[in-house]
Amino acid sequence: MARYREAVCRLCRREGIELYLKGDRCFTDKCAIKRRGYPPGQHGQRRPKHSDYGGQLREKQKAKRIYGLLERQFRNYFEKADKMKGKTGDNLLILLERRLDNVVYKLGFAQTRRESRQLVRHGHFLVGGRKVNIPSFLVSSGDVVELREKSRKIPTLNESLEAVVRKGIPPWLELDRESYRGSIKTLPARADIREPIQEQLIVELYSK
Repeated sequence: MARYREAVCRLCRREGIELYLKGDRCFTDKCAIKRRGYPPGQHGQRRPKHSDYGGQLREKQKAKRIYGLLERQFRNYFEKADKMKGKTGDNLLILLERRLDNVVYKLGFAQTRRESRQLVRHGHFLVGGRKVNIPSFLVSSGDVVELREKSRKIPTLNESLEAVVRKGIPPWLELDRESYRGSIKTLPARADIREPIQEQLIVELYSK
């Protein structure tokens, strides 16, 4: 499947906020936003033009880049959210939060979602005692996500767990650091999602 393989710091600069796509680097003075707080490219320092459509597009692009999805994947999530009961925007963000790669990242097993996606694909995690290597797998309330026994000595993984205190664990998740296990206490509510996304703008964009 196609993936964005260029410099991810360009994405943060394009959206004008820190998307935390480079892990610890984003918390240092080397962060691209702190060094060059304007969009990339030869026209990056020009005064931007604002429009309703432009704002909606930027919000959609921001959400895609935060969760590391392609356009078709993101559109599929929107269509699924639109068929669910409740607000489409809230449903969309909740579906994205329930992805296994996002849960692994939020539990602190990886410093970035890209890294967590790779760990999942390589079969390092169990869900309910069964190996799951599909990053888009949607967890449910009561599920237990556990690192496989033979994977517990990976140095980078242990370093990520040690730094999880700074990032914090969402209230809908619970981490047992000693047993390398996380549980989904309940499905996330909109108030639990901290990502700086204005989901209503995305709904307006796709509803045209």
